[in-house]
Amino acid sequence: MNIFENVYVYTTALYSVAGLLIIMGLALFELTTRYRNWEHIKSGNIAVALATGGKIIGLANIVHFTVQSEQRVGAIFLESAFGFLLLISTYWIFEFLTPNLPVDREIEKGNIAVGIISCSLSIGMSYVIGSALVG
Repeated sequence: MNIFENVYVYTTALYSVAGLLIIMGLALFELTTRYRNWEHIKSGNIAVALATGGKIIGLANIVHFTVQSEQRVGAIFLESAFGFLLLISTYWIFEFLTPNLPVDREIEKGNIAVGIISCSLSIGMSYVIGSALVG
């Protein structure tokens, strides 16, 4: 008998994998921004909260797609990790494609409009990435 055939063990494993991947994704996101996300959120920077919240939803959405298409926990981890790298690269591409709008600086300054666009981009692209991963 496979231990993952028990729904509670399987759910706990997926919960752990998703949590670990989201923490790793947020850590990578923290490294790619010029500001410290959690310090700005603590001080009430809504733009940073929106950008970070979009990443959290996007990361969870990617795990959601991989869980629906795959039963093996290891494969879910690998597919989701690849999707996370693509999602983080979306932020870099967004910054690169808007040279007249320094996204990182605007979010750091609290520009809510840029935070909303960043949030929306993360969530929207997570659907594209997740769909592509499951074929």
